Amino acid sequence: MKPELIVMLTHNDRTVENAIELFDELKDFPVTYWGLKDVGLHKEKKKFLVQAMRAAGKKTCLEVVSFSEEEGQAGAQLAADLGFDILMGTVFFESINDYVSNLPLAYYPFPGNVHSHPSILDGTIDEIVSHARQLESMGIDGMDLLCYRFTGDAAQLLSDVVEATTVPIISAGSIDSFDRIAEVRRTGAWGFTIGTALFEKQFIPDGSLRDNLLAVVDWLDGNG
Repeated sequence: MKPELIVMLTHNDRTVENAIELFDELKDFPVTYWGLKDVGLHKEKKKFLVQAMRAAGKKTCLEVVSFSEEEGQAGAQLAADLGFDILMGTVFFESINDYVSNLPLAYYPFPGNVHSHPSILDGTIDEIVSHARQLESMGIDGMDLLCYRFTGDAAQLLSDVVEATTVPIISAGSIDSFDRIAEVRRTGAWGFTIGTALFEKQFIPDGSLRDNLLAVVDWLDGNG
């Protein structure tokens, strides 16, 4: 199954300052899902960008990479105020889940013990799988799994979480090679994010950001 690509206009866990201009250059790609981080870029510019994405027929994701309840609530409020479709990230709190439950905003929190910046996921695979099952029982819409930020076997973790749950699982963070995209595809994960790897030209070292995104899109079309 071809996983959904979520293009993150982010570098090192921050939304880039020229995200508006970049989206205008890249919006012709047949990519439905586009994302930003809660940090970086002024709120009013984020609002303009979300409106531009929706006008172009795209789905929008805000990934919150802050971990306290207060910061998670602020991220959820920001996602709601700006009209995002999916709130990704945050450490799960019932207060956040309750807040979004009556909004047209899907909630995909992090399973497992996530900390630091850039984010790290630690613990055992069994612990993370157990937490993922618990989150699903709380009625969340999907999960934002930082499998390639995991301190253990990333591919095995992703496979086990996908197998243990029924909600969409996004593999987020540090996907910087076609081999990793292929691993995501083999697990049956719903989707994956790419941001920093595009800006650092991990797929076409001598190419532009557009060239790198084209390489990923073409790989998915040829291997999906």
